[in-house]
Amino acid sequence: MSTTHTDRLRALLEPLAAQAGLDLEDLKVTQAGSRRQVQIDVDADGGVDLDTIAEFSRVVGEALDESDVMGAGAYVLEVGSPGAERPLVEPRHWRRAEGRLAKIHLVDGGEIVARVLEADEDGALVEVQPVKGRGRPKERRLEYTEVDRARVQVEFNRKDEKLLDEAADFADDDASDFVDDASADDGAEEGDDGAQ
Repeated sequence: MSTTHTDRLRALLEPLAAQAGLDLEDLKVTQAGSRRQVQIDVDADGGVDLDTIAEFSRVVGEALDESDVMGAGAYVLEVGSPGAERPLVEPRHWRRAEGRLAKIHLVDGGEIVARVLEADEDGALVEVQPVKGRGRPKERRLEYTEVDRARVQVEFNRKDEKLLDEAADFADDDASDFVDDASADDGAEEGDDGAQ
C-alpha cells in the first residue's frame, strides 16, 4: 500500500493537533514557484484564536523541520481556521454550526436553507427557512445520509437576540450613569450660581 506525501504529512500532524486540543480539518500542499506551500486548517469546539494558531504553527514548523516529510526543499507554512463559510462534513462541524444558517444540498436533488438548531452523531435538527420570506420557518430532523453537501452561510443582517439584549442593558446602564452624573453636575452648578 503506497502512501502519498499528504498522507505522510497528515500522519505527522494529526497527533500534534490532537495534543493541542485541535481537529486537523484540512491539509493542502501546493507548489508556489520554487517552494511548496503547506496550508493547514484547524478548529476546535468554541473556535480557535490567533494565539492558539500561532502556537500550533510553531509546533508544526518544528516537527516539519525535524522530520524528512518535506524533504530538503523550501516550504511556506500557513496555519488558519476553516473560515466563515465552512463546509459541514463531519458531525462535529454541524455541532459547531449550531445557531448558524446553512445551505444544504440533499441527496435527492433538493436544496434548502436552514438554521442548525442542534446536532448529534446521526443528524441535525434544523429550522428550514421559508422560500422568499413567505410563510414561517419549519423544524425538520435531517439525517446526515440525506445530505449531499452543506456549507455555512454568512449573514450580514442577522440580529442576535442575546447581543441585542446585552446592548440594551449596556445602553440603559450608561444612560442612567449619564443622567445621575448630569443631575449631580446641574445641582453643583445651581449651588455655585446661588453662592455668587
